Amino acid sequence: MDYKNFVHVLIENLINQDGSDLHLGVGRKPAIRINGQLVFLVNNPASTEADMMGVLDVLIGQDRVKKFIDTKNSDFSGNLNDGKVQIRGNAYYQRGMVCIAIRLVPKPKTFETLNLPPILRDFSRKKQGFFLVVGPVGQGKSTTLSTMINMINSETSSHIMTVEDPIEFIYQPDKSIVDQREVGVDTPDFVGALKALLREDANVLLIGEMRDPDTISAAVTAAETGHLVFSTLHTNNASQTIDRIIDSFSPAQQGQIRLQLASSLLGIFSQRLIPRIAGGRIPAYELLINNKAVANLIREKRTHEIDTVIETSSQEGMIDMNRCLIDLVQRGEISLEVAYEYSINPKALEQMF
Repeated sequence: MDYKNFVHVLIENLINQDGSDLHLGVGRKPAIRINGQLVFLVNNPASTEADMMGVLDVLIGQDRVKKFIDTKNSDFSGNLNDGKVQIRGNAYYQRGMVCIAIRLVPKPKTFETLNLPPILRDFSRKKQGFFLVVGPVGQGKSTTLSTMINMINSETSSHIMTVEDPIEFIYQPDKSIVDQREVGVDTPDFVGALKALLREDANVLLIGEMRDPDTISAAVTAAETGHLVFSTLHTNNASQTIDRIIDSFSPAQQGQIRLQLASSLLGIFSQRLIPRIAGGRIPAYELLINNKAVANLIREKRTHEIDTVIETSSQEGMIDMNRCLIDLVQRGEISLEVAYEYSINPKALEQMF
């Protein structure tokens, strides 16, 4: 079989059906994710072990296929279909059989196209500090961050550096220099790349994901030393994000990280992609802005009160998730049932109607 053409056809199908992900595995038909739902391509035969190895050869090359067989896991990214499509993905084993998950990396978009709040532009124009975009997997975090980075790239003469595993969006330098480092290819790990940042005259840093205390500590330190730092976490809201960061450190270190976070944090943007009545998905979001009240709550171990601050600080630009859901219902974008389904606090939502 011509596996290059096989992959090409599957990716074209994914694009034509406005899908986001492609799933392949030994013993099953290919499946694509459309608006959050998996749909099997019933006209395709189930994949064999030889098919999976052929596809992997196209995606990552023979050398990395050999390494994958040894390690049983491989993250990858790259261009397909004559360079027109950017993807990221993961190959893995389940029950001794090879599986592959591929995600399309969207083309650069504007805040308006993505239905994101204009206030995110303000954070993109900051000179230093720490800004997080959080939420579960597949909720558009990377796309939001790429839009913020593209704005900086188009407006300022900065040195932008990304450290990712793997690289997702490819940035074309505009007014800025953009250097993108892939863990395992350009740098051994996140921490080493972040420590080197201080010697590379960078202004803006994008960290693909904060996975451990060392990476978090290095990111916060970079923000304190005059850099604008963006990153992500798989958390549900702002207060949980702060707790997750602090709890990742030992008790002896938590006091210090609280002080650092209170002084360097700019804000936390939490988002979900919600099914629209008209089809497709639209973001619902929460925005925490770090002001004096929030900084005091972080320092004083009172992060459980942050939700209340967000609810009562809309005049400062903060956005409460439930109020965002109500706005989407009133605008006819989503149903009331969907609003309750995606609300983190349905009881509070009910009281607001």
